[in-house]
Amino acid sequence: MRYVLGISAFYHDSAAALLGDGKILAAAQEERFSRRKNDARFPLKAIEFCLGHAGITPGELEAVSFYEKPILKFSRTLETFLSLAPQGLGAFARTMPAWLAERLFVRKIVRENLPGLSDGRIFFTSHHQAHAASAFFPSPFAEAAILTVDGVGEWATTMLGHGEGQQIQAVSELRFPHSLGLLYSAFTAYCGFRVNSGEYKLMGLAPYGEPTWVKTIRDNLFEQKLDGSFRLNLRFFDLFAEDYLSNARFNQLFGGPPRKPEAPMEQRHLDIARSIQQVTEEAMLSLARQAHAVTGSPRLCMAGGVALNCVANGRILREGPFHDIWIQPAAGDAGGALGAALALWHGPTECAGLNQPRTPATPDSMQGSFLGPEFSDTQIETILREHNANFQRLNEPELLDRTARALASGQVIGWVQGRMEYGPRALGHRSILGDPRSPRMQSLINQKVKFRESFRPFAPAIVADRAAEYFDLDKASPYMLLVAPLRASQQLPVDESVRGLDRLKLLRSRIPAVTHVDGSARIQTVRAGENPIFFALLLKFQSLTGCPLLINTSFNVRGEPVVCSPDDAYRCFINSRLDGLALGNFFLERSQQPHTSLPGTFESLPD
Repeated sequence: MRYVLGISAFYHDSAAALLGDGKILAAAQEERFSRRKNDARFPLKAIEFCLGHAGITPGELEAVSFYEKPILKFSRTLETFLSLAPQGLGAFARTMPAWLAERLFVRKIVRENLPGLSDGRIFFTSHHQAHAASAFFPSPFAEAAILTVDGVGEWATTMLGHGEGQQIQAVSELRFPHSLGLLYSAFTAYCGFRVNSGEYKLMGLAPYGEPTWVKTIRDNLFEQKLDGSFRLNLRFFDLFAEDYLSNARFNQLFGGPPRKPEAPMEQRHLDIARSIQQVTEEAMLSLARQAHAVTGSPRLCMAGGVALNCVANGRILREGPFHDIWIQPAAGDAGGALGAALALWHGPTECAGLNQPRTPATPDSMQGSFLGPEFSDTQIETILREHNANFQRLNEPELLDRTARALASGQVIGWVQGRMEYGPRALGHRSILGDPRSPRMQSLINQKVKFRESFRPFAPAIVADRAAEYFDLDKASPYMLLVAPLRASQQLPVDESVRGLDRLKLLRSRIPAVTHVDGSARIQTVRAGENPIFFALLLKFQSLTGCPLLINTSFNVRGEPVVCSPDDAYRCFINSRLDGLALGNFFLERSQQPHTSLPGTFESLPD
């Protein structure tokens, strides 16, 4: 078997991915092992997992592919510093040590950490080439348009392309500093959230506001042309700021300084969130329409950090010109590791690729994105005994029955089964689950389990064949990357005069815990063949309650990565207020545990 390892590192979400004869064997983010959220360091632990999963040594690798070209990225960084000097002097001083210590010397770092690998087996893709490969090659399509949108790679911030067979052709690109990802991140920081982790919060906050600032954004910050291309007005941005991407002009335009983290949320912030979300959705729609116009394809593949904006994705599916879309579940930088490996495997020989053929798989070749570690019952029991935990070992039918009954009674359960998910979404293997029918469940899980803002919405996981009864969605959404409205039959009348965060108190539907304030939901459809044990749990819950869906949110607390190991899961279970934990074939009740808290094993970062 020929093995290719892909690596992403140094900027946001380091990861590794391994192919064997072109099949995706393993992939995981470094943060899940290091317990440092958004870990940007070289992904040693993730690489060790991937190689260990395949049972190979570094010397057995055919090649290693890195997800961008460091020299080209450094030249862009240096050129930008020089063009804006002396404004960027502080950022230059902060950034250069990292470049001189590691980012320029990726080949050396790879060689040192993978003994037995020669220089001749280390390759580099461009950043958006990696994103495009991660979007198209695992998709079920033989041919498709490709759209990748993020902050910035080397120079590109947006790429339109076309994939057919084993070939990807870049059609056009937009270049730094004109970036939809950076624009959205500037507003993320302005509203008091951390860049590269708080964008989900801004998206979740948006429906509480009104789009009163859309014209201000379009008149002053963001100009988009009919062909989808756009430009930022750089007078309002500070691209080298340590905490914020905006400047004093930006602050004056939007009525004051940026919100401090944890400070009270003003109506102004809600309206700003709604406005930039609307601008982003319309910009993505315009780009998608241009991708269709230049390729003529009825199918679209997407990747890049902005492709995680599931509200925009839902609009592209409903309002765009495409018959079908497929979005890489690890659409951000972590997915670049997989894209780098695939780009090398399928790439033409004249571009240093291995020129291997591609056969699309149905429903795709991501294996549900369950590509991380899994743990045997023996390993789990060893960890639980080390903690002196009280537990019951059950067979699968007993576990499903016990968990479903606990959920139906209003308990919140941690659920750890099988291989860990690759990408930011928990898809039923590293999840916290709850009853979506409960009006108090959203607030309960947010405030007492995950210790985060009460406005954050939760996603429903639903038996795929019943999704159309609840949601205006006629496509599969296995990766929780599409938002769709609830059916009118599921909604309840509400007082539309209520504004702001007070809207959170309104009972909007028959499944209130997964209904956002605008009557929508971020949906995960679950099928037996793709996610069998989670599907079986949904069926068991349905048999008890008549309800074919559950709250599904990631198994972590604020500031901590999603759990990976049984030890991570038990510690998070104890330190949160979960009622129970289904860990492999073991079930634990919180009230029976000897601990009330445990020290964390992670390097917590502010969230």
